[in-house]
Amino acid sequence: MNSKNVSIQLTKEEAIVLFEFLGRFNEIDDSSRFEDQSEQRVLWDIECILEKELSEPFQADYLEIVNNAREAVRDENE
Repeated sequence: MNSKNVSIQLTKEEAIVLFEFLGRFNEIDDSSRFEDQSEQRVLWDIECILEKELSEPFQADYLEIVNNAREAVRDENE
């Protein structure tokens, strides 16, 4: 299999929301949610990539940052 990289662009707010979601999702140890362990591995890898890119999770006001990011990403009618 010829492996090539795929790039996905996210806004800072989208990345923060996704990182927070993946952190919660990956904490739940329920392998029945996956058809194959590779799916779980990819989610762990994405979480690690985001953790390396984001400084916000290490800031004291992280919960406020997450709430602001969610507000920015959320559909207006929600």
